[in-house]
Amino acid sequence: MINFTVEDQEGNRQEHEAPEDMGLSLMEILKAYEYPVLATCGGMALCATCHVEILEGKDGLGDATDPELDQLENLPEYYPTSRLACQIRIGEILDGAVVKLRGEDVV
Repeated sequence: MINFTVEDQEGNRQEHEAPEDMGLSLMEILKAYEYPVLATCGGMALCATCHVEILEGKDGLGDATDPELDQLENLPEYYPTSRLACQIRIGEILDGAVVKLRGEDVV
């Protein structure tokens, strides 16, 4: 199991854990914890409604893919540490990370 922290739109932080051996994405885990992540495209990097900002632990995640960058660059608020949760696989590199919800459905 890996442990990570999610910061919601109000700045509240909550620690969570997720299995690293099931091939799940961060988007799927956020939805399982009932965070308001629309994920309209179902994890295909086509809608950016699973936009998150990696506040801590971004170094091990690698660079965003071209399709991911295409979506992120069209957002009204895009940060250097922005990622699409659907494109981040749960694994050891996410252990200890802090993720802030930024999807367009989060108000």
